Amino acid sequence: MFLGKTIENILANIEGKTEVIAVLDGYTVPVPELPQDSRVTIVNLPKSIGQRAATNVAARLSKSKYLMKCDAHCSFDKGFDVKMIAEMHDDWTMVPLMKNLHAFDWLCPDGHRRYQGPSGPCSECGKPTVRDIFWKAKERPNSVSYCFDSVPHFQYFNEYTKRPGYGGDITETMSLQGSCWMLTRDKYWELGVCDEKFGSWGSQGIEVAVKTWLSGGRVMVNKKTWYAHMFRTQGGDFSFPYPISGRDQEKAKDYARTLFFNNNWPKQVHPLSWLVEKFWPVKGWSEEDLAKLKANTFKFKDQSGAKPAEIEPTEGELPAKGLIYLDWPTKEIVFYTDNQLKLKIAHRVQGVLSKVSKEKKISILSASFKQMTFGDRNVRFPDLKKGYVATLKQIVGALEVSQADIIYFCEHDVLYHPSHFDFVPMKKDIFYYNQNWWRVRTTDGLAVRWDENLTSGLCAYREHLLKFYRERLVELEPGGENSNYISTWKSQYPNVVIEHQENLIKNKWGINDFRDKATAKNFMTAIEIPGWGKTKELVKGL
Repeated sequence: MFLGKTIENILANIEGKTEVIAVLDGYTVPVPELPQDSRVTIVNLPKSIGQRAATNVAARLSKSKYLMKCDAHCSFDKGFDVKMIAEMHDDWTMVPLMKNLHAFDWLCPDGHRRYQGPSGPCSECGKPTVRDIFWKAKERPNSVSYCFDSVPHFQYFNEYTKRPGYGGDITETMSLQGSCWMLTRDKYWELGVCDEKFGSWGSQGIEVAVKTWLSGGRVMVNKKTWYAHMFRTQGGDFSFPYPISGRDQEKAKDYARTLFFNNNWPKQVHPLSWLVEKFWPVKGWSEEDLAKLKANTFKFKDQSGAKPAEIEPTEGELPAKGLIYLDWPTKEIVFYTDNQLKLKIAHRVQGVLSKVSKEKKISILSASFKQMTFGDRNVRFPDLKKGYVATLKQIVGALEVSQADIIYFCEHDVLYHPSHFDFVPMKKDIFYYNQNWWRVRTTDGLAVRWDENLTSGLCAYREHLLKFYRERLVELEPGGENSNYISTWKSQYPNVVIEHQENLIKNKWGINDFRDKATAKNFMTAIEIPGWGKTKELVKGL
């Protein structure tokens, strides 16, 4: 529900070369609208595999030095990424200061507001309410210290911050809350901080913190930056969006007991008693508990009754208790041509696409007037004559032959950047246009662009495309005037439309070429294009 807002907030506040990998773990509701951005990768798991396994999927996709795991209902400080990296050590796990996120209110027609919680009518007038997004970090509390008791249960450890010698912007913490933490990618895998033997969910903060400490590292809080977390503690439809049973939580605790309390983790260089003594006295631990832990005769108390899945910190004294797919959709390039293009341009375009096809492992289905050897398969239309209707018939014919899930339309006079094919449509009933394109004139290298949806940049699910083109063979482009059926994205680097003698008169090269200046939104000219270099060199010889 809040994933899109979380991603938007991250993108607005990162200041480094930070990517976002979001995992949709077995969504049983319609996939939400998510930001289309070259820095965002969406992983869609058709069946839920659990939080730890899903986090591991995302970690495998990352190539960055640092990984930060966060929940899907958080907001962040400006520049939090660079502020965290600036203080990181390779053997540390670090968390920002944690605030509480005021994500939304329930609002009735009369203007009465109710703080975030379960849905329902207005408590003042009884009228229906709607969710009004607020998305602001609360000033207090500011959580900076955590521990776990002898059960083990997560605990806020405010007492530790009052001890002599505590202070500074970077401070130690015994444990973690679990909704946000950062470490190097190498340490993530070396320590196995998302061990799926713990189960789907539970004891995440304890696992990450204990593995870091016992392996010889440190767990630190960076007070130079912050994040805010929305706590779902009131039950009803303001609880966890997936089933969390007491049995699941107990399974995680049992595994933590076996692994850490009995000193069975093979990568530890310290016993767990060392960590407890380091932060002694620790909330929820008695002298007897510690002595038995050191003697390895620790016995767990009866803990009947499930504890809350998560505890929201309160102001003052803190409480003492507590879109890549696994079932990957197949992709195919539908390349269509009338075979009348200048050969130098045709060969350049086909060479680029062949390289993309090999590197990305995306097959090419060519649709042409004449027989072609280009691509993996060819559909030939010898009786067609050049024109709009002929192009539509080529498209329909190719879509009928293809068996792929996702189709990228590719035209014979466009140089496609590999990043164009990284995009995956979120919804099966939407036409998606890549608006990152430039037109380049072969005579002098002049490049122009403006915001326009080009068929050459269209990507969508094949069945949706086929239905449209079959029914509206001679009608308007997908979506027509109804923007509800179309969406746009921008690839990391642009595609380049090569303008030549056959199509030169159809295009616009200056703002005065537009009858309606309103259609020239974001019009620009250039002599160099990101990812392609100087335009004169690009079109040289064409």
